[in-house]
Amino acid sequence: MKPSGDVVRVRDLLRGVLQALPDTLTVNRGLFNLLLLAPDKVGSIGAVIERWARERPDQPALRFEERTWTYAEFNAWANRISAVLREQGVRRGDGVGILMENRAEVLACVCATVKLGAIAGMLNPQQRGEVLAHSLRLTRAKALIVGAECVDAAASAGYAPGAAGGIRWLWDGEGRAPDGWLDLRALSAAAAADDPPETAQITLREPCFYIFTSGTTGMPKASVMTHYRWLRGMVGLGQMTLRLKPDDVLYCCLPLYHNNALTVSWGAVLAVGATLALGRKFSASRFWDEIRRYDATSFCYIGELCRYLLNRPATPRDRDHRVRVITGNGLRPEIWDAFQQRFGIERICEFYGASESNLAFVNGFGVPRTAGYCPLPFAIVEFDADVEEPVRNRRGFMNKVRRGAIGLLITEVTDKAPFDGYTDAKASEAKLLRDVFKKGDCWFNSGDLVRDQGFRHIQFVDRVGDTFRWKGENVATTEVESALNQFPGIEQAVVYGVQVPRCDGRAGMAALTFAQAPTADTLRALAAHLVAALPAYAVPLFLRLRDEHETTGTFKFRKGTLKQQGFDPRQVDEPLYVLRDRDAGYEPLTPALYARIRDGELRF
Repeated sequence: MKPSGDVVRVRDLLRGVLQALPDTLTVNRGLFNLLLLAPDKVGSIGAVIERWARERPDQPALRFEERTWTYAEFNAWANRISAVLREQGVRRGDGVGILMENRAEVLACVCATVKLGAIAGMLNPQQRGEVLAHSLRLTRAKALIVGAECVDAAASAGYAPGAAGGIRWLWDGEGRAPDGWLDLRALSAAAAADDPPETAQITLREPCFYIFTSGTTGMPKASVMTHYRWLRGMVGLGQMTLRLKPDDVLYCCLPLYHNNALTVSWGAVLAVGATLALGRKFSASRFWDEIRRYDATSFCYIGELCRYLLNRPATPRDRDHRVRVITGNGLRPEIWDAFQQRFGIERICEFYGASESNLAFVNGFGVPRTAGYCPLPFAIVEFDADVEEPVRNRRGFMNKVRRGAIGLLITEVTDKAPFDGYTDAKASEAKLLRDVFKKGDCWFNSGDLVRDQGFRHIQFVDRVGDTFRWKGENVATTEVESALNQFPGIEQAVVYGVQVPRCDGRAGMAALTFAQAPTADTLRALAAHLVAALPAYAVPLFLRLRDEHETTGTFKFRKGTLKQQGFDPRQVDEPLYVLRDRDAGYEPLTPALYARIRDGELRF
């Protein structure tokens, strides 16, 4: 793909430093706290909450719908649940599965679990059957806390009282618990509210959560989050980057089984004792009403959430809010400026990180269109898209890319940046690269292609496996999607590579959702737009029109089925188009045309 103009310059950094000057005390306090963290020190998430309960007992900690909990109230609530879990035999290092939709009780149960030194397995309530059973097995749960709304989901996975032995079954909901389940609300109402003694013994290197991968390319894996990595994120993002104050309110409508909610959002407010306003789920039509309802000053986004908001019709109330800073990942460069200007957001703190990654990048300087900066050791190395592996030179080592170029992001595994891995040791080892720049070194393979923007900043480009090769050139799906999304009328664009008989590599295909059904003239204009905006090899040869796209719970598009079905009319019951003639534009892909492509009569 063509080089990007989004490089970081000295003036960008100086501008960011000047903007941060009023918050120097907060930043310095964060830096000091970050330096104090060490894996073997005593400390934990529960200890942070207990501290705010002592120092700011009346400060609102959590708001959900019509209810508000102060830090003292939230801490006491979690303590009572801890007492119930202890009574049921949960001990330090045990897994506790938590299966609920977004609501305040999730955070109370998480806090109760980690206060005992146990590990909260954050289960996805959208999963069913064998996928959910697989996730539950990975948690090795001693106890399972299930919301009333998720009992059927647990049963579909074979998890119910009498069906799986050795598990304590705890139910949370209104009314009477189903047969065989213990009523968590009733038991906790009668339990002691004292801080558990176990909390004071937990060290930072101990695990606190199991966070599951989205499972878009196979069964989910359980990544391990430690108190050390969680508290590093809390300090680095909450104090040094977002620079929140105790009177700030951060709104989060993202699922609590995902790190953007559980680590980024909750951690940012706990860094300074601010307030988390929790939404039940994301709604583009109600989003700004929720922001105003909670008087939020910040929010967390992910994936295409910002595009959904930008696609809504403009209203006079677009800037009628107090939000000054937002954080998240996945804000595409092509809509960054438009989003910031339309909604009047002062600072956008994009970050880059993965549940299992040992490092994170944060846009602490407020530079547009970047995933941010990381001070710890990382490298961007040459990558071969054909074999989907980093390139090694004749000495067997890897080569770094030049500034402005795209490569595979890898991060060095050290004592300061340990790789906590997955619950599956084999899966953990598969993510590591060894002998990268010298014999004996060890690096984490992010699986992401990024652009080196200079001054230790990166820009996300694509996932390995999404980038494909056509006509001898690498095609980054995100850059093609960016060009498509700039065409009027396109609401969503998903790009992927498909096999073409008797051709090397994979040709580009785009699954599109239009605001209104496109005409032949529209598709002709789209072809002209793409030819002008992209290199010839990157222009999609095939289109698939859809009413809506299937996404994960965190707004990632599912591409697996799209890739498998390709452009075969026998497998696709949606309109298909092909680009035979760039001047004529996209034309319907009929069974007769498909047969000519399949038989090699029509070549590209």
